[in-house]
Amino acid sequence: MCQLCDAKQPASPRRGFLMAAMAAAAAPALAQVDVGQPSQLRSLVPADDLERAAAQEYSQLLQQARAKHALAPDSHPQLQRLRAISRRLIVDAPRWNPRAREWRWEVNLIGSESINAFCMPGGKIAFFTAILDKLKLTDDEVAMVMGHEMAHALREHARERMAKSQGTGALLSLGAQLFGLGQLGDLAANVGTQLLTLKFSRDDETEADLVGLEMGARAGYNPEAAVSLWEKMGRVSGSDAGTAFLSTHPSGPDRIARLRENVPRVMGLYEQAKK
Repeated sequence: MCQLCDAKQPASPRRGFLMAAMAAAAAPALAQVDVGQPSQLRSLVPADDLERAAAQEYSQLLQQARAKHALAPDSHPQLQRLRAISRRLIVDAPRWNPRAREWRWEVNLIGSESINAFCMPGGKIAFFTAILDKLKLTDDEVAMVMGHEMAHALREHARERMAKSQGTGALLSLGAQLFGLGQLGDLAANVGTQLLTLKFSRDDETEADLVGLEMGARAGYNPEAAVSLWEKMGRVSGSDAGTAFLSTHPSGPDRIARLRENVPRVMGLYEQAKK
């Protein structure tokens, strides 16, 4: 029977089953992690105000690092490496937040013995040298750290946490402690407000893990690196190695198991990106 004639025949139950099976087999290349819709509570905090405050705090942090000769110059190989990785990840950012198209992304490297990295609202990224050097991160593992931190900003977890903590009509302030950097000064969204220290919830951390996993895979970074990254984090968690990152991003078997479970869901995206 010709293909045209075959197409006119009623679909049999067996044929429908086979078509469904074929679709399922093709699914991994199109699959994505399931994190649901962002919380509507974030709308209680103006995004523009928060992003301006974050940009100001980021600028202040860079000034302090520069004054201590701790800010890496543009020619620094590790900074160039970070920026190359970020460019690949940023391509996928608008998928998670349309505002990201307008963000003025920045990536900087700060010399510090603290194992840390962050992405502030509005796309302001910084890595500390210790997280690269002490953990000896591969490019794939760097992408998983960066994707995770970008996910916090893209899913606007800071807006959500601030809204949940303060509520409608409250005067809000943003401090560097929000990003696990210690007390670097109080940056207020309104004059005379109190410093508000926010810590991302377990749900926020799970969401950032999964979004970062998919972003990395779509950018051509091996998602299995998320597992090896957190295994490395676990090995330094019991030391006094300045693990500021782990104070806000605790490692543990549950986290690693959840990542390992989700790696197959994005492996097709990674394989597709590598073609």
